[in-house]
Amino acid sequence: MRNTRVIGYEDIPRDVVATGNDYPAGLVLPGHRHKRGQCLYAVTGVLTVMTSEGSWVVPPYRALWIPAGIIHAVHMGGLTSTRSAYVLPEVAAQADLPEHCTVISVSPLLHALLSEAVDLPAEYTLGTRDDYLMRLLVQEIARMPALPLNTPLPQDSKLAALCRSLLESPSLDVDIDSMARRADMSRRSFTRLFREQTGMSFSAWRQQACLMAALVRLGRGQSVTHVAMELGYSSTSAFTAAFRRTLGATPSHYLIAGSTS
Repeated sequence: MRNTRVIGYEDIPRDVVATGNDYPAGLVLPGHRHKRGQCLYAVTGVLTVMTSEGSWVVPPYRALWIPAGIIHAVHMGGLTSTRSAYVLPEVAAQADLPEHCTVISVSPLLHALLSEAVDLPAEYTLGTRDDYLMRLLVQEIARMPALPLNTPLPQDSKLAALCRSLLESPSLDVDIDSMARRADMSRRSFTRLFREQTGMSFSAWRQQACLMAALVRLGRGQSVTHVAMELGYSSTSAFTAAFRRTLGATPSHYLIAGSTS
């Protein structure tokens, strides 16, 4: 698989361009932005993408739509192989692609289109099969359902810093009172502001952060029991129940290719 530098590649006079890349485990792509919207597809490995609005986890055979201009950093969990389609902003708008970062399912057709797209000439001939394939690729991205694989960040700078710290080491043992103290707020003020700025209670946010961390750790090959205990769940069964309730499958099945698509 080739590794393609995106700088300059985005200036190719085509509505859609595609790249494929392989990355070593643990690599971090520092914060950067693209002129085009990006459909970032994880073929192998688990990606974690951070922006000022939150954190998104992208397991294998899922993808993240990143609108043009959004500064994002990408963390590679394990050996990672990606395919990316870069779509001009006006083309993305015409296709009604999301205006915010969104994890999406990847259908067998979308997988095939992305796999084929990376091997097409950069300046494919308009009005040919290659052109029609790229147009279909955009339409297939647009019809994919969104997945609940993100943890939003509050706008308040102090709360956001505390949340980023918790995302680095999430645990159910971190309670509301301790977070309120660290934010120099009363419990009531903290819970009100947190819900206003994230759209969810702190306890729901904390569990979401733990489940997103679980996906990354499971993707690295850690056992379900080890992950459950490390994140503060009372038992493996409690962790499995929470995981299935939120993500629709058990931990042992979720990372199987196509299991929820």
